[in-house]
Amino acid sequence: MIIDTHTHIFPPGVRDHRESYLERDATFRELYSNPKARIATAEELFESMDEAGIDRSVVCGFGWTDAEICREHNEYLLEAAAQSDGRLIAFCTIQPSEKGARDELKRWAARGARGLGELRPESQGYSLIDSDEADLLSWAADAYDLVLLFHASEPVGHAYPGKKGLPVEQLGRFVADFPGVAVVGAHWGGGLPFYALMPEMREAMERTYVDTAATGLLYGPDVAARVIDLIGAKKVLFGSDFPLVSQRDALRALRDAPMPDEARPLIEGENARELLRL
Repeated sequence: MIIDTHTHIFPPGVRDHRESYLERDATFRELYSNPKARIATAEELFESMDEAGIDRSVVCGFGWTDAEICREHNEYLLEAAAQSDGRLIAFCTIQPSEKGARDELKRWAARGARGLGELRPESQGYSLIDSDEADLLSWAADAYDLVLLFHASEPVGHAYPGKKGLPVEQLGRFVADFPGVAVVGAHWGGGLPFYALMPEMREAMERTYVDTAATGLLYGPDVAARVIDLIGAKKVLFGSDFPLVSQRDALRALRDAPMPDEARPLIEGENARELLRL
């Protein structure tokens, strides 16, 4: 089973009325103000999955600042997942600073959300260090068996739209403060696996995973082998970041990357199947 743990789809209304949403959210504006930045729907994702030979995809929400837009997006994700015959797995987003966030979390979990993400704390205006929002996310993950998928920003290297979202030091602090929570650090965790060389961080990262989303835009192909050496193949999940990156190209690049043969089926799907209890 091939599972893509990091894709993005939006309601058709967001695609059709892009300009309106550009005015309403600064991070969306940063990522999608360029008309060439593709906004995909569930139908386009299905076509991509068929072309790439991918069995299931996690469909992620977006770190909207406005809680109402989060709700609209979540409704679309959950409806698409419910109608997909198991091919789509919904990860919802919330604005955890909102007064009614706890009730929202209960609602999405009851509707079938398997996780929260792609969460962008910095973009949404909160911190993961000693905050009520961090406590709330940890509570929800524990109470409803949710996986938390965080955008993670590497502190060095080239700039690109959307790089900011969560400094790696905040992600490291969160997994240390809440070691029982299942966390996925997107984009190789912003470099967090390299801190597994520190014994205390290796212990704290017992339930921390990283995904391969947008690898070719960030790292050389050797990153997979290096991370496997540091945290093990069972902590790495295949993710494309569709539609930013083609699922077919992302899967092909993963298969071309140097790594132990026994790691490939784990990363391509077995790890995700176990994590998401599929």
